[in-house]
Amino acid sequence: MAAPSTPSPRIGVIGGGAAGITAVKELIERGVDVVGFEKGDGIGGLWVYENTSGLSPAYESLHLNTSKGRTEFADYPMPAQWEDYPAAEKVAGYLQDYADHFGVTEKYLFNTTVTAVERDEDGWTITTDDGEIFELDGVVVANGHNWDPRWPNPQYPGRFNGEQMHAHDYRKAETFRDKRVLVVGMGNSAMDIAVDASYVADDVMLSARHGSYIVPKYLFGRPADATNGALAVLPWKVRQVIAQTMLGFAVGKPQDYGLLKPSFGLFQNHPTISDTILHRITHGEVRPVRGIERFDGDSVVFTDGSVEQVDIIVWATGYRVTIPFLSQDWLGNDAEAMPLYKRVFHTADPTLTFVGLMQSTGAALPVVEAQSKLAAAYFAGDYALPRESDVDKAIAKAHSDAVDRWGQKRPMMRIDFDHFIGDAAKELRNGASRVRRGMPSFSPSARTRVAVPA
Repeated sequence: MAAPSTPSPRIGVIGGGAAGITAVKELIERGVDVVGFEKGDGIGGLWVYENTSGLSPAYESLHLNTSKGRTEFADYPMPAQWEDYPAAEKVAGYLQDYADHFGVTEKYLFNTTVTAVERDEDGWTITTDDGEIFELDGVVVANGHNWDPRWPNPQYPGRFNGEQMHAHDYRKAETFRDKRVLVVGMGNSAMDIAVDASYVADDVMLSARHGSYIVPKYLFGRPADATNGALAVLPWKVRQVIAQTMLGFAVGKPQDYGLLKPSFGLFQNHPTISDTILHRITHGEVRPVRGIERFDGDSVVFTDGSVEQVDIIVWATGYRVTIPFLSQDWLGNDAEAMPLYKRVFHTADPTLTFVGLMQSTGAALPVVEAQSKLAAAYFAGDYALPRESDVDKAIAKAHSDAVDRWGQKRPMMRIDFDHFIGDAAKELRNGASRVRRGMPSFSPSARTRVAVPA
């Protein structure tokens, strides 16, 4: 008599952006039944301009700020004839092509919002906005974390009479025509918006409380991140010294442009990449100003005592990590501080996995691809986690290393791009070896039983 076959697991993937579609693709290739949930009407997530989900921050001039060769999926390279830094529209099309090529698109339920993800003794349930309930053996959370705008908190004193908007809502430069614009922030979006505004506005100011290195897209004739990749075998502190020296030769110091001195070294913040902001500053089209002290009607008072009249403020102040369908029992008090093994597996129950809940020093796509391979191998029974004590030690070490490098700015989420890619591949092999040695792996009939949060 033949032994009963092991039932095939069914996994739910929440999100149809880069993270979600790689998870679905990897699960398909491992022979795992999968259903995807996407709030918008198609594939692409944040890269889709005016996405019907309402969550995309894409603006008309958006391009990659990491080079094609360091951004593409290993399993699906971008077209060789493409430029090094393609526009968002091309990236969105690339993600759609990827999904179609690997049979991912047909696995999705579009225009579907997940409202609750819950665990009981038998597995997981996903509830959608139309009241439908899906019974599942595991969940991949891939809803992204660049869609819930972070506004200044606490608010600055005084009253501002002009218009305020978050960078998330910016779409076209015409918004700023003939206005006095104040852009607050030193990240990639802040640079792009300040540059866009400088061509149509009466005046553009760039405000920051802290300095940041600005890296051009090309250094010595090559994409800047490719140069950094060539140094990846070195310890990050050695890379930092070399790269800062090269950057100094190429463009000088931020202070040379009237910007604040960076409070941390290069590679200790998410890189700010821009070929144009320094040019616009040197041409007088964008003016660096200091951090905001307070508001005074139509004026803004800065920390150095200067006062400027402003019509519109753009807060390029980042995003909060928001996972609205999971309870605090799973997320803890702060989703940014949630410990995950390899930034994938929940420590209370590894059948709850995450793809994309990280902050990388480089491009996101290769990272989510590597994370998806781990999650899919686990759900297929081809990968076993280490012992619980080893998982805890690994998370503690990763956190300690992150604090040493990045301080208290989202240390649990921080990863070094090159190190993570190499480490994830090694972990995939180690997990397969653990299976061969008889360590327990996932199967729907033999799931790890957990104390389900009340």
